[in-house]
Amino acid sequence: MNAWCSTCGVARPPPPPLAPPERAEVEKLQKGIAELYDESSGVWEEIWGDHMHHGYYDPNYNKNNDNNDALTLLSDHRSAQIRMIEESLRFAGVPEDPMKRPKKVVDVGCGIGGSSRYIARKYEADCQGITLSPIQAQRAQALADAQGLADKVSFQVADALNQPFHDAQFDLVWSMESGEHMPDKAKFVNELARVAAPGATIIIVTWCHRDLSPSEESLRPEEKALLNKICDAYYLPSWCSTADYVKMLESLSVEDIKTADWSKNVAPFWPAVIKSALTWKGFISLLRSGWKTIRAAWVMPLMIRGYKMGLIKFSIITCRKPALVVTTNTS
Repeated sequence: MNAWCSTCGVARPPPPPLAPPERAEVEKLQKGIAELYDESSGVWEEIWGDHMHHGYYDPNYNKNNDNNDALTLLSDHRSAQIRMIEESLRFAGVPEDPMKRPKKVVDVGCGIGGSSRYIARKYEADCQGITLSPIQAQRAQALADAQGLADKVSFQVADALNQPFHDAQFDLVWSMESGEHMPDKAKFVNELARVAAPGATIIIVTWCHRDLSPSEESLRPEEKALLNKICDAYYLPSWCSTADYVKMLESLSVEDIKTADWSKNVAPFWPAVIKSALTWKGFISLLRSGWKTIRAAWVMPLMIRGYKMGLIKFSIITCRKPALVVTTNTS
């Protein structure tokens, strides 16, 4: 698979992956991811709705709502999930102008299609979503059909590292909290750039570990131990930093690379998820879902711990694929 070069306009070999995984390891990981989301997506939708990602909050949210019940504030959290989509689009500078807004969108790691349907309605765009989970793809399509979006939104089971799309197909490439599942981050980023059309916006919202200082070669042993426990429960490969993503994007010659740490803005999310799991409805749903979902719920406090110690970062990374430059011969 080749990367697109903005200087010469031809394909060139992609940079080597940070740590090329063995094929058998990748297949085992992807099978676990698919089974986890096959098992847990119904539980999530029942309690939290169709957006399977963090919410975006005012940093003072917890101070203002300490004494409120989690279920009473469920509408707040669902609104925060919508706000996450809007803030991501705003940060990336996706145009609202009907003449410039995206017309073709891909949602890489689409869950049950919440972002796809929202973006399709917002921009009147055609959107295609991919996921490893057959249950998610079926449910996402059913919701789109029920909401009158069958002609605008479609979903399929596909590998984000080998996307079933032509080169330069989409005006907006969207990845909301799927990058952390990718065993080959360089190939993942290269695929996002490959399917992006010239001038397209690429948005990656993902979990990262903290950037290393110049004197560090790796995370501290206790940090690695915490992340490993989270990885085991959520079927995550090795983590990378926001700086790692920037380096990978720079190697692809994309433009306008921007990043931000939104860890403080998502801080209320995991406590709210834990509280919802501890309700009678949440408890019964967990018991019915299966072992993978129960194990994932069990390590949720470790996510809070990782955020509080500054190890886990909720990062947004955006960029733009260079537009084609049309030259005319005046000689």
